[in-house]
Amino acid sequence: MTVSNRLDQTLSTARAEGRTVLSPYITVGFPDVATSVDIAEAILQNGGDLLEIGVPFSDPMADGPTVQKTSFHALQHGVSVQTCLDAVRQLRSRGVESPLMLMGYYNPFLKYGLRDLVRDAAAAGVQGLIVPDLPPEESSDLESLCAENNIHQIHFVALTSTDERLKYICARASGFIYCVAVLGVTGARQSIHAGVAELVGRVKRHTDVPVIQGFGVSSKEHIDAIANYADGAIVASAMFDAIEHAPADRKVQAAVDFVRALKGIS
Repeated sequence: MTVSNRLDQTLSTARAEGRTVLSPYITVGFPDVATSVDIAEAILQNGGDLLEIGVPFSDPMADGPTVQKTSFHALQHGVSVQTCLDAVRQLRSRGVESPLMLMGYYNPFLKYGLRDLVRDAAAAGVQGLIVPDLPPEESSDLESLCAENNIHQIHFVALTSTDERLKYICARASGFIYCVAVLGVTGARQSIHAGVAELVGRVKRHTDVPVIQGFGVSSKEHIDAIANYADGAIVASAMFDAIEHAPADRKVQAAVDFVRALKGIS
């Protein structure tokens, strides 16, 4: 799939500068819709290079307890795919230019209608679509729709991926490859799995598409380690913990402080 949009531009610039990108993740509707949009804008102004925008789902098989809790909270308050698209529109209307990826599970997207989803996502200002429960072998229809609308469909590799599967995924990779860095679900971890650097090295033997590591990233030390072998890192659960424990009037600032600390910004 050949696509070029602001995601490619951001990753290309970072690579040329020798800089590791940081992609925070938000769940639309946590702690509420308005605050989640404020958090998104603020963290992109304070060290975030791109952003994953989480669409809440009742059965998020790849998510650990923290992200599950944010999704449950959002669903309890009526957040839908449409709400998430509206959040993207709000960010663009505020002048946010950073790449935005919509991350969600296949069921809500299918119910919305794949063609409508991709068309509306493109119109709202989305550059990438991440669907963790859609195997690449079954994603041809969505890939085609994404290509028609200048959106990247992001594929995953894992510590258990064989060389044959890595070749298959790399051959159709677009935007970036999402490297799952744990044997399990999302959630803050104390350390990075010893096999991740080797996995990224195996991926890079098959493609020049950037590799961004997610699952378990929670500290500047993690970011510094990832910079030695990958192109970027995704952080979610540890930031959500900081937001949850902050007073109501400090939740946006808590997210900002967390992201600035990850980037070493004083």
